[in-house]
Amino acid sequence: MEKILIADHEVANIQELKGILKGTYEIETASNIDEVMRILEEEGKEIATVIYRFTMTDMDGNGFLQIMDKMGLLGRMPILFINERGAAELEHRSTQIGVYDFVHKPFVAEIVRRRVNNLTTLFIFKRGLEQKVESQSVTMNKQFKLLKMQQAALAKSKQNIVDILATVVEGRSLESGDHINRIKGYTEIIAKRMLKDYPETGLDEEKVSVIVSASALHDIGKIAIPDSILNKPGKLTNDEFEFMKSHTIRGADIVNNISGIWDEDYARICYEICRYHHERYDGRGYPDGLKGDAIPISAQCESVADVYDALVTESVYRAAYSTEEAFNMIIRGEAGVFSPKLLESFRNSREEFEAFYEKHKGH
Repeated sequence: MEKILIADHEVANIQELKGILKGTYEIETASNIDEVMRILEEEGKEIATVIYRFTMTDMDGNGFLQIMDKMGLLGRMPILFINERGAAELEHRSTQIGVYDFVHKPFVAEIVRRRVNNLTTLFIFKRGLEQKVESQSVTMNKQFKLLKMQQAALAKSKQNIVDILATVVEGRSLESGDHINRIKGYTEIIAKRMLKDYPETGLDEEKVSVIVSASALHDIGKIAIPDSILNKPGKLTNDEFEFMKSHTIRGADIVNNISGIWDEDYARICYEICRYHHERYDGRGYPDGLKGDAIPISAQCESVADVYDALVTESVYRAAYSTEEAFNMIIRGEAGVFSPKLLESFRNSREEFEAFYEKHKGH
């Protein structure tokens, strides 16, 4: 049973959270910063998640993050802040300096359980995997045969962590689990066609395989977007949309923080897709306004897949477009400007896109 730490100066909040999480986790509690420090110093390696009241009377959340950073624990365990609802600006600042999520008062039991479970599972897996990689690295220097076996295990672990991360996003954004599979399918179609039509882009079969796998992570940064924005049923305000756009940068940061698991090429492509999949060929995308072929080919391929799936899938804002309408909108630049080469390969693979859609529609 994993151990979590609940820190709040209000005993009633501690008791309520204990009631929500009892039976699932071993729970340590603290009502002041001295107790928090004692527990972290004595049991820090055993703590899977910290739930901390942002407005603790003797040290607020910002001070606590600084302490965690000095102790070398900030990247080792996830922190969820307890906060009042409606503090979007405070949450915005907090996510930029190390907070992974929030639980709001008054508590909603199912949301609290889901968020604690998502982050605890993710970070326990990450920590265990890093320890495993470190341990195996010593042995890999001894036997070539064992090296090959461990390389295969690492390859499997790579895909495992991608799947876990993608599942976390699906749970936060309430999307169908098939969205990720559709993105991977469309990405594979366009990337393979680009390899055939334009080999000078630097694509090869191995790189295409990595792009397809990494495409599952394109929206991982959305785990840092508050539910009030992520799952808002109506149109986002300008400020909310700007905050939503930050999922590209947040996703890239998450990928960078998962070290020791992926090889350099795999990590780079994951980063490219997370950060640049909303860039557009005319420079009007985000977050960096990249233009032309400054946009990595990995992100270009995934972006067409993402736009196509968004157009042919019904959303809370509108009905789904037909495959013919979606195709024409992309070709005409009505869904963002793509490179001429990418559009030519998209034309050449139209039948494959539509066949894949027919097979997976309604999923």
